[in-house]
Amino acid sequence: MQTALILGSTRATIKHESFEGQRLVLLQPLMLDKTPDGPPLIAIDAFGSRRGDRVIITSDGMYARSVTNHENTPARWSVMGILD
Repeated sequence: MQTALILGSTRATIKHESFEGQRLVLLQPLMLDKTPDGPPLIAIDAFGSRRGDRVIITSDGMYARSVTNHENTPARWSVMGILD
């Protein structure tokens, strides 16, 4: 798990079937001092986070399969919650 900053949402006209109906967000992973940790990523967001929100993300495939309800989803990153 890692914290990240939501930069915005994104869309794809052609996508894997497991992404149908899923919200995709563009986010910036953060270090403990809130500086960027690598390049921005795209993640599945089931929580409705908005631009500027700090969130917890995970690369756990089991969680991504649970969120998408698809056994063979190519999703790697998922939002696990919004930080207060």
